[in-house]
Amino acid sequence: MAARNSGIVTISSAHSVDQTVGKLEDLLRAKGITLFALVDHSGEAAKAGMEMPNTKLLIFGSPKAGTPVMLASPSIALDLPMKILVSEDAAGYALLSYNSAQFLAERHGVPPELMKNLAAIEGIAAEAAR
Repeated sequence: MAARNSGIVTISSAHSVDQTVGKLEDLLRAKGITLFALVDHSGEAAKAGMEMPNTKLLIFGSPKAGTPVMLASPSIALDLPMKILVSEDAAGYALLSYNSAQFLAERHGVPPELMKNLAAIEGIAAEAAR
């Protein structure tokens, strides 16, 4: 479900935040996609003496997929590499959130023939949520 006009898609995971992150890491590795960073927002909050629900951001991509998109639409480099936020909601369930490929394409004027390069995120998120 996409949030109104924000381009953000959020889906529920059948797993905990940490299990979902593990599934995402395994999927990315299996697909040959580079995990550039894993940001532990809740862990960093704890280090600063604050509490927040378990929240992690995965930043990943493939130069083979991303470079042609950035060459065609340079401003998309603001939104690449791809990101998936895995967070715990108030009921303790894990949610995956990411930017809609269609939203990014419209925002940056990505040519239709390069949409498949962005759309992979949808399948990765859905597979990790199962």
